[in-house]
Amino acid sequence: MTSVALRNICIRVAVFAVIVSCMTAARCEDLAVMIDNFTFEPAQLTIKVGMTVTWKNRDDIPHAVVSAGKFRSKTLDTDDSYSFTFTSPGDYAYFCSLHPHMTGMIKVE
Repeated sequence: MTSVALRNICIRVAVFAVIVSCMTAARCEDLAVMIDNFTFEPAQLTIKVGMTVTWKNRDDIPHAVVSAGKFRSKTLDTDDSYSFTFTSPGDYAYFCSLHPHMTGMIKVE
């Protein structure tokens, strides 16, 4: 194999690796909902099927994230988190089971 052919192969492999890593980074976007001061922030989020949302409790009291029949976190103490991957499109209303006035919505397209 000539050095020119070897160089062309290396360039193609490098370009492919860059493209794949960019696609992976865009798809694995870190989506977080912060829990603080008895609120979910953001309260509404629109995502794509297959994406994961992580709820992070920044409050100094426990919370639990629940979507009836869809998902349920354990009780989250300060700095605990809970993640859920959305595999089906739809609207997912959720709330804190310890403080039901805390509500949010995930729209999965």
